[in-house]
Parts: sequence; structure tokens; C-alpha cells
Amino acid sequence: MFRTKRSVLVRRLWRSRATPGETGEGEGESRAHGAGGCCMGKTGKGSKAQLGGSEAELKALTHSLLKRLKERQLEGLLQAVESKGGTRSPCLLLPSAKLDSRLGQQPFSLPLLLCKLFRWPDLRHSAEVKRLSCCESYGKNNPELLCCNPHHLSRLCELESPPPPYSRYPMEILKPCADPTDCVPSSTETGGTNYLAPEGLSDSQLLQESGDPSHWCVVAYWEEKTRVGRLYSVQEPSLDIFYDLPQGNGFCIGQLNSDNKSQLVQKVRSKIGYGIQLTKEVDGVWVYNRSSYPIFIKSATLDNPDSRTLLVHKVFPGFSIKAFDYEKAYSLQRPNDHEFMQQPWTGFTVQISFVKGWGQCYTRQFISSCPCWLEVIFNNR
Repeated sequence: MFRTKRSVLVRRLWRSRATPGETGEGEGESRAHGAGGCCMGKTGKGSKAQLGGSEAELKALTHSLLKRLKERQLEGLLQAVESKGGTRSPCLLLPSAKLDSRLGQQPFSLPLLLCKLFRWPDLRHSAEVKRLSCCESYGKNNPELLCCNPHHLSRLCELESPPPPYSRYPMEILKPCADPTDCVPSSTETGGTNYLAPEGLSDSQLLQESGDPSHWCVVAYWEEKTRVGRLYSVQEPSLDIFYDLPQGNGFCIGQLNSDNKSQLVQKVRSKIGYGIQLTKEVDGVWVYNRSSYPIFIKSATLDNPDSRTLLVHKVFPGFSIKAFDYEKAYSLQRPNDHEFMQQPWTGFTVQISFVKGWGQCYTRQFISSCPCWLEVIFNNR
């Protein structure tokens, strides 16, 4: 008996479902007492009951839902699922009035159910996900058609509050720099995309003094204490930063020439994979972890403004975090201390490390000891 193309697509989709406990490999060197700030809701090991209902019930519901889709829509969904979001898959638009289903005793919308089926089996509520800006349904309230592509959503990173005292990291980002060159670590190469740094100016000074409003940030890639490549100037609202992405444009770390022969650096660099997506949105700048490993972020706007210490936040694969808030940054930029006003301030900089964490909970105390990391410097104009 020959199977139809449609039945083959449905069969492949069912085989591609996520299983409870399926996560990307993580940072293995955190101490016993924790890993600094973590986003809540990490998919953990569990039973199939996490999906809500029996395997047979889930399979029957999945096949019933997939019957609603046209063959072209099934192909687009399969493309997104099998590439794990690595390729540009189309929106899966369906009438929003007909998207409610029930699994076990709990009602689910179709977008949430597909996310639960193909990405996060422990997902419980729509408040736990955030739609990506690339999606046609992004920013729309009560649209007639709603996108159900599970890779057009991310898991929302809810920070622990209050953070445990052992996970605190000195808030040197808010301290004045006695030497302007200390505000941005020294590098083996100065300059940037479409411009060169004048002698005597640090990269952060150059960005803040620039009158060109076309770029909203620049990105520097570092391997330990050495910057690799030139500064990458960002004009578009969204930027992919990756090592190896099946389909996409942006900042490709894999194409940079590195002289670092460290096996650890090369190993971590290859694990960057799909990397991150950096997006400027209405409420600030969001970072979406597209890779299979955690990333670690430090930002002055992620923590309590009255605190004198900063957390290094661990963000798991598939999660998004608002890494930078312009309003908070501007308020933090105006301290009463006269000494602060006379010195360069680096609160418009976010640091992101791939795979390896740093700070009091890790063997690496400083980000300059991390194998592969990014410095994102925001234009404050």
C-alpha cells in the first residue's frame, strides 16, 4: 500500500516531536550552590505525563490537528521542526477563532500545543512564550489569522527574584573608568564596519560620540582577551550572530580568522551553532538563544537599579531575555556622584558568553577568561 505525501508528512512530524527531558547540553562547571541568575522554566527531566494526557491521546490529538493543515502548510511546519528553526520557515497562519484544543483536562491554543509538542513538553501557559519579531503575528492583538509555527516563538526567560546572595557579581559596569581604554578591553585590531576608530578613542567612546544615527549598536567578538575581527555595525532591527546557520544572514563567527590554537576555544566556538538573535524592539533589546547550549549575559539593566552588584544570567536554549532596557540605562546614567559624571560610563554595554559562564559561581571570575564571548555596545542617541 502506497502512502500519500500528506500521510508521510504527518508521520515525519509525529516522529520529530520533543520528548520530556530533551534539552541542549549545558554548562557543567557551576558550583553546587547555583549558577547565578537563571531563567525560570527550564525544561527538565520528567515523564511523558508532562505533555498532559496519555501518549495515545496525544497522538490522536496531533493527527486530528494536523488534518486541518494544507499540504503546503505541513511542508512548512516540517521544515521548521526538522531544521530546529535554522531555516527561514513561513508563518503557519490559521483562523484564530478555531485554534482551541484540549489535552487531558487542560485547554490549549494550537500555537501553544505545537510548541508543547515540538519544543517544550513542560510548557503550561501562553504567558511563558514570546513571539519573535520575524513572525507576521508579532505585535498584533486578536488577529483574524494567527501564526502557529512553533519556531516563531521563544520561551520567555523569567528571572529569579530576589537573586541569591552567593550569585552576585561586582557591579563594575557602573563604576567610572580611571583610564578610558579600560572601559572596553584592549584588542588586537581597532576599527569597525564602515568606520575606523580614531586614535585615542575607545570603541565605546566612538559609538557614543558618533553623530551617525543609522546604527543602533556595534558588536565585538572576543576569544578570551583577544578581539577577533572588526566591530560589526548593526543597522537592521534584528541581527543573527552564529557560527553555522543553514540559512540566514548576519554576523558569521565561523568566517572570522582566528589565531587562537586553544582546544577549548575551538571546541566552544564550534558549539555556538545557530548562535543568538539580537533584536531591537519597542521595549528594549531582546536576545534569543537559538543554539543548543546555554548563553550567559551581564547587563546593568537586568538587575535592581539600587543594587551595587550585577548578576550573570544563564539563558537556556530556546529562551529569550530582554537584555537591555533603554529607559533603565538612561536613569542609571545620571547618578548623583560627581565622580561618576566626570568619567566614561559603560552601562550601554552588554556582555554575552557562549557555553561557558563566569563570575563567583564559576571557575572563571572574569569574562575575559571565557573562550568565546560578545560585547554589544549600544548607541545612546
